[in-house]
Amino acid sequence: MVKDNNSHSAEHVLNLRLRVWRQRRGQPGAFEEHALQGVSTSASFLEMMDMLNEKLVRDGKEPFAFDHDCREGICGMCSMTINGMPHGPLPGVTTCQLHMRNFRDGETITVEPWRARAFPVLRDLMVDRSGFDKVIQSGGFISIRAGSAPEANATPVPKDVSDAAMDAAECIGCGACVASCKNGSAMLFVGAKVTHLNLLPQGQPERDRRVLAMVRTMDDAGFGNCTNQGECQAHCPKGITLDVISHLNRDYLGARVKAFFSSTGKVRRGGD
Repeated sequence: MVKDNNSHSAEHVLNLRLRVWRQRRGQPGAFEEHALQGVSTSASFLEMMDMLNEKLVRDGKEPFAFDHDCREGICGMCSMTINGMPHGPLPGVTTCQLHMRNFRDGETITVEPWRARAFPVLRDLMVDRSGFDKVIQSGGFISIRAGSAPEANATPVPKDVSDAAMDAAECIGCGACVASCKNGSAMLFVGAKVTHLNLLPQGQPERDRRVLAMVRTMDDAGFGNCTNQGECQAHCPKGITLDVISHLNRDYLGARVKAFFSSTGKVRRGGD
C-alpha cells in the first residue's frame, strides 16, 4: 500500500500476461500463457506465482510446480529464469526477494526453469540440483577431529583472509551461476565452497584432497567448462566474484603437482 498526494490509501496493481514453462520429467515441455490481474506492486515474485496458482486451482486447472522454502533470500531454493535472466532483472537478489514493482503494467513476463544439462527438469519450474549435493558430499566439509571449541583468539586468522573466506561462504548454492553460463559450468559454486574452507586453518589438513575430489565430482556430474565470460558473477544473487575461480584453479593446480610428485616418488622408491 502507498499513499497518494491526498493521503488516501491507494494500491498500485499490475495486469500481466505470463508465459510459464510447463513440463513433466522426461517429456517435452512448452509455454502456457495466462493473464493475471490485480497484482500488487508490493508483492514478491513468488507471491505473484502463488496468485497464479490459486487462480488455476479455482479454474480447475493444475498449478505450476516451483521450488521455494525460506522466501528470505537465504536457502537458495527459488530458481526461476525470468525474462531470460536467472532470478530476474534486478542484480543481487534471489527470485523470492524480487518484487513486482520492478515490472510494468501490461508487461509479458516469461518464466522458465534453470536451463543446464546438469540440472534436468523435474516438473515445470523445478530442476534436479543433486549435482551440487554430490559436489558437497565429495569434499565440502571438514572431517578432522577438532576437539572442543577453542578460545576465540587461539588461532589467529588475518582479517583479509577471514573476509575472503566469509565472502565465499555467502554462496547459497542456488545454481544461478550454472543457469547463466553458456557451458553450464559450476566453477563459481565449487570455487566458493573450496575457497571458503581452504582459506581457513581448519581446512588445511584436507585442502588438497578436497579440491581434487570436488573438481572430479563436478566434472562427473556433467557440468561444463569455464570460459571466464563472467555471466555467473553477474547473476549471482550474493555477489560471489570470479576471484573464487582463480583460487580454485590455483589450489587445484597445486594439488595436482603434489599428487604427481608423490606418485613418481613412490615409483622411484619401489624401483630402487
